[in-house]
Amino acid sequence: MTTSLKLGIAGLGTVGSGVVRLIEENGSLLAERTGRPLVVSAVSARDRRKDRGLNLEGVRWYDDPLAMAADAELDIIVELIGGSDGVALDLVKTALEHGKSVVTANKAMMAHHGTDLARLAESRQVALSYEAAVAGGIPAIKVLREGLAANQFVRIHGILNGTCNYILSTMRDTGREFGEVLAEAQKLGYAEADPSFDVDGVDAAHKLALLTALAFGTEVDFDSIQMEGIRNISSMDIAYAEELGYRIKLLGMARRKNGQVEQRVHPCMVPLDNPLSRVDGVFNAVLAQGDFSGPIMIEGAGAGENPTASAVVADLMDIARGLRLPPFAVPADKLERAQPLESDAHFGAYFLRLLVVDRPGVIADIATALRDEEISVEALLQRGRAPGEAVPLVIVTHETGEAQVLRALRRIEELDSCLQEPRFIRIENS
Repeated sequence: MTTSLKLGIAGLGTVGSGVVRLIEENGSLLAERTGRPLVVSAVSARDRRKDRGLNLEGVRWYDDPLAMAADAELDIIVELIGGSDGVALDLVKTALEHGKSVVTANKAMMAHHGTDLARLAESRQVALSYEAAVAGGIPAIKVLREGLAANQFVRIHGILNGTCNYILSTMRDTGREFGEVLAEAQKLGYAEADPSFDVDGVDAAHKLALLTALAFGTEVDFDSIQMEGIRNISSMDIAYAEELGYRIKLLGMARRKNGQVEQRVHPCMVPLDNPLSRVDGVFNAVLAQGDFSGPIMIEGAGAGENPTASAVVADLMDIARGLRLPPFAVPADKLERAQPLESDAHFGAYFLRLLVVDRPGVIADIATALRDEEISVEALLQRGRAPGEAVPLVIVTHETGEAQVLRALRRIEELDSCLQEPRFIRIENS
Protein backbone atom coordinates (compact mmCIF):
# COMPACT_ATOMS: atom_id res chain seq x y z
CA MET A 1 0.00 0.00 0.00
CA THR A 2 1.36 3.46 -0.96
CA THR A 3 1.73 6.45 1.33
CA SER A 4 -1.31 7.97 2.98
CA LEU A 5 -3.26 10.87 1.54
CA LYS A 6 -3.17 13.74 4.04
CA LEU A 7 -6.27 15.85 4.32
CA GLY A 8 -6.94 19.31 5.69
CA ILE A 9 -10.63 19.93 6.45
CA ALA A 10 -11.93 23.50 6.70
CA GLY A 11 -15.27 23.62 8.47
CA LEU A 12 -16.41 21.21 11.17
CA GLY A 13 -20.13 21.76 11.02
CA THR A 14 -22.63 19.04 10.21
CA VAL A 15 -20.95 17.90 7.00
CA GLY A 16 -17.35 18.36 8.17
CA SER A 17 -18.01 16.34 11.30
CA GLY A 18 -19.68 13.68 9.18
CA VAL A 19 -16.62 13.43 6.93
CA VAL A 20 -14.30 12.95 9.92
CA ARG A 21 -16.59 10.26 11.37
CA LEU A 22 -16.94 8.44 8.06
CA ILE A 23 -13.16 8.28 7.56
CA GLU A 24 -12.68 7.10 11.14
CA GLU A 25 -15.36 4.40 10.95
CA ASN A 26 -14.73 3.15 7.40
CA GLY A 27 -11.03 3.94 7.11
CA SER A 28 -9.94 0.36 6.50
CA LEU A 29 -12.54 -0.10 3.77
CA LEU A 30 -11.52 3.15 2.08
CA ALA A 31 -7.86 2.10 2.11
CA GLU A 32 -8.69 -1.29 0.62
CA ARG A 33 -10.71 0.29 -2.18
CA THR A 34 -8.22 3.03 -3.06
CA GLY A 35 -4.87 1.51 -2.09
CA ARG A 36 -4.09 4.56 0.08
CA PRO A 37 -5.17 5.42 3.62
CA LEU A 38 -7.07 8.69 3.97
CA VAL A 39 -5.76 10.58 7.00
CA VAL A 40 -7.26 13.73 8.52
CA SER A 41 -4.05 15.59 9.32
CA ALA A 42 -5.33 19.12 9.91
CA VAL A 43 -8.59 20.95 10.54
CA SER A 44 -9.78 24.52 10.77
CA ALA A 45 -12.98 25.81 12.34
CA ARG A 46 -14.20 28.88 14.18
CA ASP A 47 -14.49 27.43 17.70
CA ARG A 48 -11.68 25.20 18.88
CA ARG A 49 -13.38 24.55 22.24
CA LYS A 50 -16.68 23.22 20.88
CA ASP A 51 -17.33 19.57 21.66
CA ARG A 52 -18.18 17.94 18.34
CA GLY A 53 -17.88 14.36 19.54
CA LEU A 54 -14.84 13.81 17.31
CA ASN A 55 -11.50 12.27 18.09
CA LEU A 56 -9.04 14.92 16.86
CA GLU A 57 -6.06 13.72 18.85
CA GLY A 58 -2.88 14.30 16.87
CA VAL A 59 -4.66 16.48 14.29
CA ARG A 60 -3.16 19.94 13.72
CA TRP A 61 -5.58 22.79 14.36
CA TYR A 62 -5.47 25.97 12.28
CA ASP A 63 -7.29 29.09 13.38
CA ASP A 64 -6.48 30.53 9.94
CA PRO A 65 -7.82 28.27 7.15
CA LEU A 66 -5.65 30.02 4.55
CA ALA A 67 -2.54 28.99 6.48
CA MET A 68 -3.80 25.41 6.40
CA ALA A 69 -4.33 25.67 2.62
CA ALA A 70 -0.64 26.56 2.26
CA ASP A 71 0.60 23.71 4.50
CA ALA A 72 3.17 21.85 2.39
CA GLU A 73 2.47 18.55 4.17
CA LEU A 74 -1.17 18.37 3.08
CA ASP A 75 -2.27 16.75 -0.18
CA ILE A 76 -5.95 17.75 -0.33
CA ILE A 77 -8.01 20.58 1.13
CA VAL A 78 -11.66 19.86 1.87
CA GLU A 79 -13.68 23.10 1.87
CA LEU A 80 -16.87 22.86 3.93
CA ILE A 81 -17.16 26.46 5.13
CA GLY A 82 -19.81 27.62 2.67
CA GLY A 83 -20.61 30.94 1.07
CA SER A 84 -20.04 32.10 -2.48
CA ASP A 85 -17.15 34.45 -1.67
CA GLY A 86 -14.99 35.46 1.28
CA VAL A 87 -12.94 32.95 3.22
CA ALA A 88 -14.24 29.89 1.36
CA LEU A 89 -13.25 31.26 -2.05
CA ASP A 90 -9.88 32.51 -0.78
CA LEU A 91 -9.21 29.12 0.78
CA VAL A 92 -9.90 27.22 -2.44
CA LYS A 93 -7.82 29.61 -4.55
CA THR A 94 -4.92 29.38 -2.09
CA ALA A 95 -5.03 25.59 -2.05
CA LEU A 96 -5.13 25.33 -5.85
CA GLU A 97 -2.34 27.87 -6.26
CA HIS A 98 -0.21 25.75 -3.91
CA GLY A 99 -0.79 22.69 -6.09
CA LYS A 100 -3.29 20.94 -3.81
CA SER A 101 -6.42 19.18 -4.97
CA VAL A 102 -9.68 20.52 -3.54
CA VAL A 103 -12.93 18.81 -2.63
CA THR A 104 -15.87 21.08 -1.85
CA ALA A 105 -19.57 20.87 -1.07
CA ASN A 106 -20.00 24.59 -1.79
CA LYS A 107 -22.66 24.96 -4.48
CA ALA A 108 -22.88 28.76 -4.19
CA MET A 109 -19.15 29.25 -4.70
CA MET A 110 -19.04 26.82 -7.63
CA ALA A 111 -22.14 28.39 -9.23
CA HIS A 112 -20.58 31.85 -9.14
CA HIS A 113 -16.89 31.03 -9.66
CA GLY A 114 -16.81 27.47 -11.01
CA THR A 115 -15.41 28.28 -14.45
CA ASP A 116 -12.51 30.35 -13.08
CA LEU A 117 -11.73 27.77 -10.39
CA ALA A 118 -11.75 24.98 -12.99
CA ARG A 119 -9.23 26.93 -15.08
CA LEU A 120 -7.00 27.43 -12.04
CA ALA A 121 -7.17 23.75 -11.04
CA GLU A 122 -6.33 22.60 -14.56
CA SER A 123 -3.44 25.04 -14.84
CA ARG A 124 -1.96 23.52 -11.65
CA GLN A 125 -2.81 19.95 -12.77
CA VAL A 126 -4.79 19.17 -9.64
CA ALA A 127 -8.37 18.02 -9.03
CA LEU A 128 -11.35 20.21 -8.20
CA SER A 129 -14.21 17.95 -7.14
CA TYR A 130 -17.71 19.00 -6.04
CA GLU A 131 -20.00 15.94 -6.01
CA ALA A 132 -21.49 16.98 -2.67
CA ALA A 133 -22.47 20.41 -4.03
CA VAL A 134 -25.32 18.92 -6.08
CA ALA A 135 -28.08 16.82 -4.54
CA GLY A 136 -26.22 15.63 -1.43
CA GLY A 137 -25.61 11.90 -1.49
CA ILE A 138 -26.87 11.36 -5.06
CA PRO A 139 -23.90 10.79 -7.41
CA ALA A 140 -25.29 13.19 -10.01
CA ILE A 141 -21.91 14.59 -11.08
CA LYS A 142 -20.36 11.16 -11.51
CA VAL A 143 -23.35 9.87 -13.49
CA LEU A 144 -23.26 12.79 -15.94
CA ARG A 145 -19.48 13.10 -16.25
CA GLU A 146 -18.60 9.40 -16.29
CA GLY A 147 -21.53 7.01 -16.51
CA LEU A 148 -23.22 8.90 -19.35
CA ALA A 149 -20.07 10.41 -20.85
CA ALA A 150 -20.76 8.89 -24.29
CA ASN A 151 -24.01 10.85 -24.69
CA GLN A 152 -25.05 14.20 -26.02
CA PHE A 153 -27.51 15.44 -23.42
CA VAL A 154 -30.95 16.47 -24.60
CA ARG A 155 -32.08 17.93 -21.30
CA ILE A 156 -31.53 17.79 -17.56
CA HIS A 157 -34.24 18.33 -15.00
CA GLY A 158 -34.92 17.40 -11.44
CA ILE A 159 -35.99 18.12 -7.90
CA LEU A 160 -32.95 19.87 -6.47
CA ASN A 161 -34.12 21.25 -3.13
CA GLY A 162 -35.34 19.00 -0.33
CA THR A 163 -36.87 21.83 1.73
CA CYS A 164 -39.22 22.86 -1.07
CA ASN A 165 -40.05 19.25 -1.88
CA TYR A 166 -40.93 18.60 1.78
CA ILE A 167 -43.13 21.69 1.94
CA LEU A 168 -45.03 20.89 -1.26
CA SER A 169 -45.42 17.21 -0.33
CA THR A 170 -46.75 18.11 3.13
CA MET A 171 -49.12 20.73 1.74
CA ARG A 172 -50.52 18.07 -0.56
CA ASP A 173 -50.86 15.44 2.18
CA THR A 174 -52.37 17.74 4.82
CA GLY A 175 -54.16 20.52 2.93
CA ARG A 176 -52.31 23.14 4.97
CA GLU A 177 -50.97 26.41 3.56
CA PHE A 178 -47.38 27.33 2.75
CA GLY A 179 -46.66 29.47 5.82
CA GLU A 180 -47.80 26.84 8.31
CA VAL A 181 -45.83 24.04 6.67
CA LEU A 182 -42.72 26.23 6.36
CA ALA A 183 -42.84 26.90 10.11
CA GLU A 184 -43.04 23.15 10.72
CA ALA A 185 -40.09 22.53 8.39
CA GLN A 186 -38.06 25.08 10.35
CA LYS A 187 -38.88 23.34 13.65
CA LEU A 188 -37.81 19.99 12.16
CA GLY A 189 -34.54 21.44 10.87
CA TYR A 190 -35.46 21.02 7.21
CA ALA A 191 -35.54 24.80 6.66
CA GLU A 192 -33.26 27.57 7.90
CA ALA A 193 -34.42 30.44 10.10
CA ASP A 194 -34.11 32.55 6.95
CA PRO A 195 -35.47 30.16 4.31
CA SER A 196 -35.08 32.52 1.34
CA PHE A 197 -32.34 30.57 -0.46
CA ASP A 198 -34.51 27.46 -0.39
CA VAL A 199 -38.07 28.67 -0.96
CA ASP A 200 -37.14 31.37 -3.49
CA GLY A 201 -35.30 28.87 -5.70
CA VAL A 202 -31.74 30.14 -5.23
CA ASP A 203 -30.35 26.89 -3.82
CA ALA A 204 -31.85 24.86 -6.66
CA ALA A 205 -30.51 27.38 -9.17
CA HIS A 206 -26.97 27.02 -7.80
CA LYS A 207 -27.17 23.29 -8.42
CA LEU A 208 -28.77 23.67 -11.82
CA ALA A 209 -25.98 26.00 -12.96
CA LEU A 210 -23.44 23.26 -12.27
CA LEU A 211 -25.47 20.51 -13.92
CA THR A 212 -26.00 22.68 -17.00
CA ALA A 213 -22.30 23.39 -17.43
CA LEU A 214 -21.47 19.72 -16.97
CA ALA A 215 -24.16 18.44 -19.34
CA PHE A 216 -23.73 20.94 -22.18
CA GLY A 217 -20.05 21.89 -21.94
CA THR A 218 -20.79 25.53 -21.20
CA GLU A 219 -19.33 28.02 -18.78
CA VAL A 220 -21.19 28.16 -15.47
CA ASP A 221 -23.85 30.85 -15.90
CA PHE A 222 -25.90 31.29 -12.75
CA ASP A 223 -27.02 34.81 -13.69
CA SER A 224 -28.96 33.56 -16.73
CA ILE A 225 -31.22 31.22 -14.77
CA GLN A 226 -34.91 32.13 -14.77
CA MET A 227 -35.86 31.71 -11.13
CA GLU A 228 -39.14 31.54 -9.20
CA GLY A 229 -39.80 30.01 -5.80
CA ILE A 230 -42.82 28.42 -4.11
CA ARG A 231 -44.11 31.21 -1.84
CA ASN A 232 -47.17 31.80 -4.04
CA ILE A 233 -48.26 28.16 -4.22
CA SER A 234 -51.52 27.65 -2.33
CA SER A 235 -53.32 24.58 -1.08
CA MET A 236 -55.97 25.39 -3.70
CA ASP A 237 -53.36 25.10 -6.47
CA ILE A 238 -52.24 21.74 -5.12
CA ALA A 239 -55.82 20.43 -4.85
CA TYR A 240 -56.66 21.48 -8.40
CA ALA A 241 -53.40 19.94 -9.63
CA GLU A 242 -54.36 16.59 -8.09
CA GLU A 243 -57.81 16.79 -9.64
CA LEU A 244 -56.28 17.44 -13.05
CA GLY A 245 -53.76 14.58 -12.74
CA TYR A 246 -50.66 16.54 -11.68
CA ARG A 247 -48.46 17.22 -8.67
CA ILE A 248 -46.69 20.50 -8.10
CA LYS A 249 -42.90 20.26 -7.77
CA LEU A 250 -40.14 22.85 -7.77
CA LEU A 251 -38.01 21.77 -10.73
CA GLY A 252 -34.68 22.86 -12.10
CA MET A 253 -34.54 22.34 -15.87
CA ALA A 254 -31.95 22.92 -18.56
CA ARG A 255 -31.89 22.19 -22.29
CA ARG A 256 -30.39 23.36 -25.54
CA LYS A 257 -32.79 24.96 -27.98
CA ASN A 258 -31.84 26.41 -31.35
CA GLY A 259 -28.26 26.94 -30.27
CA GLN A 260 -29.29 28.64 -27.03
CA VAL A 261 -29.34 27.26 -23.48
CA GLU A 262 -32.48 27.48 -21.42
CA GLN A 263 -32.13 27.28 -17.62
CA ARG A 264 -35.21 27.54 -15.42
CA VAL A 265 -36.10 26.96 -11.76
CA HIS A 266 -39.78 27.28 -10.91
CA PRO A 267 -42.83 25.33 -9.73
CA CYS A 268 -44.21 22.90 -12.31
CA MET A 269 -47.32 20.79 -12.70
CA VAL A 270 -45.82 17.33 -13.15
CA PRO A 271 -48.04 14.54 -14.57
CA LEU A 272 -48.65 11.62 -12.22
CA ASP A 273 -47.05 9.19 -14.69
CA ASN A 274 -43.77 11.16 -14.57
CA PRO A 275 -41.39 9.52 -12.05
CA LEU A 276 -40.52 12.93 -10.57
CA SER A 277 -44.11 13.26 -9.33
CA ARG A 278 -43.50 10.39 -6.89
CA VAL A 279 -40.36 11.87 -5.29
CA ASP A 280 -41.61 13.17 -1.95
CA GLY A 281 -40.38 14.57 1.34
CA VAL A 282 -36.81 15.84 1.56
CA PHE A 283 -35.58 13.62 -1.27
CA ASN A 284 -33.96 14.97 -4.44
CA ALA A 285 -33.93 13.47 -7.93
CA VAL A 286 -32.10 14.19 -11.17
CA LEU A 287 -33.44 13.02 -14.51
CA ALA A 288 -30.94 13.13 -17.38
CA GLN A 289 -31.84 12.36 -20.98
CA GLY A 290 -28.98 11.34 -23.25
CA ASP A 291 -29.30 10.81 -26.98
CA PHE A 292 -28.25 7.14 -26.71
CA SER A 293 -29.00 6.30 -23.06
CA GLY A 294 -32.52 7.70 -23.03
CA PRO A 295 -33.94 9.03 -19.75
CA ILE A 296 -32.21 7.95 -16.53
CA MET A 297 -33.33 9.07 -13.07
CA ILE A 298 -31.34 8.93 -9.84
CA GLU A 299 -33.00 9.65 -6.51
CA GLY A 300 -31.92 9.91 -2.90
CA ALA A 301 -31.25 12.10 0.12
CA GLY A 302 -30.32 15.56 -1.10
CA ALA A 303 -28.80 16.83 2.12
CA GLY A 304 -27.87 15.81 5.65
CA GLU A 305 -24.69 14.84 7.45
CA ASN A 306 -24.24 11.27 6.27
CA PRO A 307 -25.33 11.49 2.60
CA THR A 308 -23.29 14.64 2.00
CA ALA A 309 -20.26 13.23 3.82
CA SER A 310 -20.56 10.14 1.62
CA ALA A 311 -20.33 12.31 -1.49
CA VAL A 312 -17.32 14.24 -0.15
CA VAL A 313 -15.43 11.05 0.66
CA ALA A 314 -16.28 9.54 -2.72
CA ASP A 315 -14.44 12.49 -4.30
CA LEU A 316 -11.50 11.93 -1.97
CA MET A 317 -11.39 8.28 -3.01
CA ASP A 318 -11.26 9.22 -6.70
CA ILE A 319 -8.28 11.47 -6.03
CA ALA A 320 -6.61 8.72 -4.00
CA ARG A 321 -6.98 6.43 -7.02
CA GLY A 322 -5.29 9.00 -9.21
CA LEU A 323 -8.45 9.98 -11.09
CA ARG A 324 -8.38 13.61 -12.18
CA LEU A 325 -11.04 14.70 -14.68
CA PRO A 326 -11.91 18.20 -15.89
CA PRO A 327 -14.42 19.58 -13.38
CA PHE A 328 -17.00 20.19 -16.12
CA ALA A 329 -16.21 17.13 -18.27
CA VAL A 330 -14.23 19.05 -20.91
CA PRO A 331 -11.15 21.25 -20.38
CA ALA A 332 -12.07 24.68 -19.04
CA ASP A 333 -10.70 26.47 -22.09
CA LYS A 334 -13.10 24.44 -24.25
CA LEU A 335 -16.21 25.48 -22.31
CA GLU A 336 -18.59 27.48 -24.49
CA ARG A 337 -20.13 30.79 -23.52
CA ALA A 338 -23.72 29.86 -24.22
CA GLN A 339 -26.34 32.33 -25.34
CA PRO A 340 -29.23 32.22 -22.83
CA LEU A 341 -32.79 31.80 -24.04
CA GLU A 342 -35.00 34.81 -23.32
CA SER A 343 -37.23 34.35 -20.28
CA ASP A 344 -40.49 34.71 -22.23
CA ALA A 345 -39.43 32.41 -25.08
CA HIS A 346 -40.62 29.25 -23.32
CA PHE A 347 -43.29 27.22 -25.11
CA GLY A 348 -45.61 24.91 -23.22
CA ALA A 349 -48.93 24.40 -21.49
CA TYR A 350 -50.03 26.50 -18.51
CA PHE A 351 -52.24 26.29 -15.43
CA LEU A 352 -53.91 29.65 -14.77
CA ARG A 353 -55.63 30.46 -11.46
CA LEU A 354 -57.88 33.52 -11.27
CA LEU A 355 -60.09 35.00 -8.53
CA VAL A 356 -63.05 36.69 -10.19
CA VAL A 357 -66.51 38.03 -9.42
CA ASP A 358 -69.19 35.45 -10.19
CA ARG A 359 -71.38 37.30 -12.67
CA PRO A 360 -72.50 36.89 -16.27
CA GLY A 361 -69.97 37.79 -18.95
CA VAL A 362 -66.81 37.25 -16.89
CA ILE A 363 -65.76 34.07 -18.68
CA ALA A 364 -66.49 35.68 -22.03
CA ASP A 365 -64.18 38.61 -21.17
CA ILE A 366 -61.40 36.21 -20.12
CA ALA A 367 -61.93 34.09 -23.22
CA THR A 368 -61.56 37.20 -25.38
CA ALA A 369 -58.19 38.02 -23.81
CA LEU A 370 -57.02 34.46 -24.45
CA ARG A 371 -58.42 34.39 -27.99
CA ASP A 372 -56.68 37.64 -28.91
CA GLU A 373 -53.34 36.05 -27.93
CA GLU A 374 -54.24 32.86 -29.83
CA ILE A 375 -54.25 30.78 -26.63
CA SER A 376 -56.32 27.62 -26.83
CA VAL A 377 -58.05 26.29 -23.69
CA GLU A 378 -57.88 22.60 -22.78
CA ALA A 379 -59.92 22.73 -19.57
CA LEU A 380 -61.81 25.23 -17.40
CA LEU A 381 -62.87 24.57 -13.82
CA GLN A 382 -65.18 26.61 -11.61
CA ARG A 383 -66.57 24.99 -8.49
CA GLY A 384 -69.92 26.16 -7.10
CA ARG A 385 -71.87 29.40 -7.52
CA ALA A 386 -71.58 32.62 -5.53
CA PRO A 387 -73.45 35.31 -7.50
CA GLY A 388 -71.75 38.66 -7.02
CA GLU A 389 -69.06 37.12 -4.82
CA ALA A 390 -65.48 35.98 -5.42
CA VAL A 391 -64.93 32.55 -6.94
CA PRO A 392 -61.75 30.80 -8.12
CA LEU A 393 -61.48 30.02 -11.80
CA VAL A 394 -58.89 27.58 -13.16
CA ILE A 395 -57.89 27.36 -16.81
CA VAL A 396 -55.52 24.85 -18.41
CA THR A 397 -54.15 25.90 -21.78
CA HIS A 398 -52.81 23.93 -24.69
CA GLU A 399 -49.18 24.55 -25.57
CA THR A 400 -48.48 28.20 -26.30
CA GLY A 401 -45.76 30.80 -25.95
CA GLU A 402 -45.04 32.26 -22.52
CA ALA A 403 -44.96 35.80 -23.93
CA GLN A 404 -48.54 35.30 -25.13
CA VAL A 405 -49.64 34.01 -21.71
CA LEU A 406 -48.08 36.97 -19.92
CA ARG A 407 -49.79 39.47 -22.25
CA ALA A 408 -53.15 37.76 -21.77
CA LEU A 409 -52.80 37.74 -17.99
CA ARG A 410 -51.99 41.45 -17.97
CA ARG A 411 -55.21 42.10 -19.86
CA ILE A 412 -57.21 39.86 -17.54
CA GLU A 413 -55.79 41.62 -14.47
CA GLU A 414 -57.13 44.92 -15.81
CA LEU A 415 -60.71 43.59 -15.86
CA ASP A 416 -62.84 44.98 -13.01
CA SER A 417 -64.08 41.43 -12.39
CA CYS A 418 -60.54 40.21 -11.60
CA LEU A 419 -59.97 40.56 -7.85
CA GLN A 420 -56.28 39.66 -7.54
CA GLU A 421 -53.19 39.22 -9.66
CA PRO A 422 -53.64 36.10 -11.81
CA ARG A 423 -51.28 33.23 -11.03
CA PHE A 424 -49.83 30.75 -13.46
CA ILE A 425 -47.85 27.52 -13.17
CA ARG A 426 -46.06 25.91 -16.08
CA ILE A 427 -47.06 22.35 -16.97
CA GLU A 428 -44.20 19.89 -17.46
CA ASN A 429 -45.40 17.33 -20.01
CA SER A 430 -42.08 16.02 -21.38
